[in-house]
Amino acid sequence: MVPPPSSENALSSKSLNSGSPLFQEPLLGLYFLTLFPGVFEPIFGSSLLGKAREKGLVSFDLIQIRDFAKDKHRTVDDTPYGGGEGMLMKVDVLHAAWSEAQASIAQQRGDSAKVLTIFLSPQGPLFNQPMAHEFKTYTDLIFVCGHYEGVDERFIELCVDREVSIGDYVLTGGELPAMVMADTIVRLLPGVVGNDRSLTEDSLERGLLKYPQYTRPREFQGREAPGVLLGGDHKQIAEWRSQQMLERTQRKRPDLWRAWKAKGGK
Repeated sequence: MVPPPSSENALSSKSLNSGSPLFQEPLLGLYFLTLFPGVFEPIFGSSLLGKAREKGLVSFDLIQIRDFAKDKHRTVDDTPYGGGEGMLMKVDVLHAAWSEAQASIAQQRGDSAKVLTIFLSPQGPLFNQPMAHEFKTYTDLIFVCGHYEGVDERFIELCVDREVSIGDYVLTGGELPAMVMADTIVRLLPGVVGNDRSLTEDSLERGLLKYPQYTRPREFQGREAPGVLLGGDHKQIAEWRSQQMLERTQRKRPDLWRAWKAKGGK
C-alpha cells in the first residue's frame, strides 16, 4: 500500500485521474517516480493530455520517492562510494518506489500487462518519433525521474529497461523530460487527437519536416498565401506539399535529410 503523501506538493493518483470514467481500463498507464509530483498537474490537467485523461484513455500516477525512505529524515540520497562530487539517489529507496508501481500495475492489468521502465538519463539514446510509436504499444510506462548526480547503478541494472535522453544538455531533474515524452506518446493513442490524419502528416512522422501552412487573410504585409493552395486542385496541392517537405527538410534540418536519404528516400 502506498504511504500517504508526506510532501506539501505531493499529489495523489486519485487527484490526477479523477476525471476518468469509472471502471474503464486506460489504453496506457503512466507512472512517474519523482521527488516533485506537484510540477506535473499543470501539464497533465491541460490541453490534449487533460482531455485524454477525462476520456479514460490514459491514467497518470505519481509516486513520491521520498515516501519510501526508511529513516526519520526521509533520506533519498547519499555520498558515492569512492568519493566524488554530488550525491546519488539510494538504490533501496528507488527500488521500493518502483516495486509499488509494479504492484499497482499487476493489480490492475494482471497477465495482460506489458510494462516498460524508462530512466531519464543523458546516457541514453535521444528520444524521437519512432521511439514514441514503440512506447505507445506498452500497457504501462514507468518513468524514473532522477536528481542530484545520478542514481545507484544497481537500480539501473535491476529495474530499468531503457535509458532515454531528450537532448545533449543537462537539466536539474527528470521531470521535464518525462513530461515531454508523455506528451509525445499520449497524442499518438487512438481517440486523443480528433483528426487521426493530422498525426500522419506531422513533422518527423515520415522522417521529413512538414510543409508550410497558411490561413486567412490571403495577403498580409505584402505576403500572399501560395496560389496553388487556393485553386482547389488537390493533386497539385499534394505535389506542392511533398516538394515543400523535401526542400524544407534539406534546408532546415540537413541531419534529417541525410538520414532520410540514407534510408532510400526519394
